[in-house]
Amino acid sequence: MQIESLKVFCDLTETGSFTKAAHINGITQSAVSQQVGSLEKQFDALLIERSKKKFRLTREGNALYEHSKQIIQTYDSLLNHLQEIKDVVSGTIRVATIYSVGLHELPPYMKQFLKAYPTVNVHVEYRRSNQVYEDVLGNVVDLGLVAYPLKDPRLEIIPIRNDRLVLICHPSHPAASRESISLSEIHGERFIGFESDIPTRKGVDKILRDFDVQVTVAMEFDNIETVKRAVEIDAGLSIVPLGTVTQEISKQTLAQVAIADGVFHRPLAVVYKKTKVLSPAMKEFVHILKVGLDSSKEN
Repeated sequence: MQIESLKVFCDLTETGSFTKAAHINGITQSAVSQQVGSLEKQFDALLIERSKKKFRLTREGNALYEHSKQIIQTYDSLLNHLQEIKDVVSGTIRVATIYSVGLHELPPYMKQFLKAYPTVNVHVEYRRSNQVYEDVLGNVVDLGLVAYPLKDPRLEIIPIRNDRLVLICHPSHPAASRESISLSEIHGERFIGFESDIPTRKGVDKILRDFDVQVTVAMEFDNIETVKRAVEIDAGLSIVPLGTVTQEISKQTLAQVAIADGVFHRPLAVVYKKTKVLSPAMKEFVHILKVGLDSSKEN
């Protein structure tokens, strides 16, 4: 019996999917089945109730899962401790991020991190917010980058920064010539929003509700790039994080207007599973996202 087999079994249990367990461990579905079969032979016990309808562990399977989690966590802690003793920062980091953070917030930090730690392989996947949480909890990735982080007893949440929210419009729109605008002035305006289940949309909706402002949602999209394109053709106004529109503002394809009613932010955070043992590389990556590379080097 090997640690790898126990990890495959844990991943299979947590995802409930032979396909996902295979993907996480870089093996085939057949190999997952073979490793489960090997464990069943080793312990002379049926571990999984095989059914086409659903995945379920037997009592013996549940016992193996609970103890395997502890074994893997202890093993990971040992490996990471040995790396720390040797002052080694290497390995692979799997990251899932929402589109706006991955495209606009992450790149400069990735560049700085990889320059400092060239032996680390960072694999980034762009996902919708709900999928980021699923991937983190299912061990598909090590870390997730989200906005408006959801409280979950299974997750550690590390705030990293706040994005200032601004109003954007077409350069020919009357609001474009203003330094700031009150939310009440966009009452009834055509509005380009994110889809209703996206956290940033919920955050913007709350701001508008708090100021008793109703807009006419003309279009809804699941990513920031399409929202910006719709505003660029003057299909409506939108409220987005400032960091996502700096390039368009500099090219004058969009106009940015401050919100006069106050300063509003979108909180960003790193999330990871509470049972996850962070490697030295993961710790450095999180630290750099939170405080910046220079500060990381000083500590």
